[in-house]
Amino acid sequence: MRELDIGEVVKRSGVPASTLRYYEQLGLLQSLGRRGLRRQYDEQVLERLALIGLGQAAGLSLQQIGVSLPPQRGCITLDREALLAQAEVLQQQISQLERVRRHLQRAAACPEAQDARQCGSFRKLLRAQQRLAGG
Repeated sequence: MRELDIGEVVKRSGVPASTLRYYEQLGLLQSLGRRGLRRQYDEQVLERLALIGLGQAAGLSLQQIGVSLPPQRGCITLDREALLAQAEVLQQQISQLERVRRHLQRAAACPEAQDARQCGSFRKLLRAQQRLAGG
């Protein structure tokens, strides 16, 4: 097991020291202790930080990431069902964003009105958003 000090973790991961300390407060990371005034981490912290970053990129909150991360010391395994479920959530978000993009493109090119807000496609987009918002 190779130990890295906080400066090396920052350099190799690109994650600021303040974020590392915050992750420790949340229980996402655990330092091995200190050498002088500098926190020391197991080299596996780099993979753990990559998993946290991946979870954030997938739209998970830090709390959700914390629940799904394995214990600090030990083999990192991932729940395949949870991964598939999150992939499905992302696919739904992608589909919704693609629909919004298409409506915005149509509104921008709309020959019906000078003001894009008067375009039928844009009006349809607004009505769909109102339904989603419960309005």
